[in-house]
Amino acid sequence: MTAKATSEADASAAYRHCEQVTRTQARNFSYGIALLPRRKRQALCAVYAFARRVDDIGDGTLPAADKLAALADARASVAALRDGAPGSAADPVLVALADAAGRFAIPLDAFGELIDGCEADVSGFSYSTFAELEHYCRCVAGSIGRLSLGVFGTSDVSVAAPLADDLGVALQLTNILRDIREDLGNGRVYLPAEDLKRFGTELLPGRIDDLAGDPGLADVIRFEAQRAFGWYTTGMRLLPLLDRRSAASAGAMAGIYLRLLEQIVADPAAALRQRQSLPGKAKAMVAVRALAGIPERIPASAGSSAASDSAAGGSSGSGGPAGPDLGGTA
Repeated sequence: MTAKATSEADASAAYRHCEQVTRTQARNFSYGIALLPRRKRQALCAVYAFARRVDDIGDGTLPAADKLAALADARASVAALRDGAPGSAADPVLVALADAAGRFAIPLDAFGELIDGCEADVSGFSYSTFAELEHYCRCVAGSIGRLSLGVFGTSDVSVAAPLADDLGVALQLTNILRDIREDLGNGRVYLPAEDLKRFGTELLPGRIDDLAGDPGLADVIRFEAQRAFGWYTTGMRLLPLLDRRSAASAGAMAGIYLRLLEQIVADPAAALRQRQSLPGKAKAMVAVRALAGIPERIPASAGSSAASDSAAGGSSGSGGPAGPDLGGTA
């Protein structure tokens, strides 16, 4: 077997590993990834597998110091790939990611932002304002949007990249609203303190009793959901800038989370009692519609986040919509 053949065989095996990780752990994103042609599907699975590794470090059971050390190692390994080093033959995720980065314009530096966000999680960072939360969302999910865009490809990265970032923020805000109870149990509060105060409620890490009976918290969920709908409105403008299969992939991922957000808004108390999800049949239908070029409907009541923040007396990031498992990655 020639050296080239051996390299191709190693890459194929590495991609198969990443595809297995995606099938078993990316319960929502896998529906969109499946719509891509083979090379792009493999590359996005490699991106997901490394992002999943980073996320698992942050959410794992290691002591905080060990988590930070592992995240530093992950940062070093992706920096080495960025600088042209091949992935370690003993690490199929790095082998696949190195091959993918050689085939597509994947902005590997964006993984550094993802790691920044995970380090904030490990350090127990909380968010006083929505502007602070937006920055976190851009780190852990906007980064994934830009990494995915590198695989999708587009004729104008300068226009498409901010939209991919905004769509990532929309997905991450949806994750946060879905996981309020789980995050509290893990000692984390993502909802901005200013918004909790505005609606006369608070969240105490570790306290998950009677969340569903708190009307103020239900109001916060609806308020943040309207913000998220605004980010979807802007982020979905990315789709016409992609080729048909890539647009279908991104549209399916976003559409599944959009329907999940609508489900949460329809019954915040249920979302606070248990983690919400869509049945597989509903996810498959969103994917079919996306492949047919039929966009998911964003509720008509969804205004721009900038307008919502202004009316509520809050602040909006300059990159926000004008008119939130990849960590965001699950």
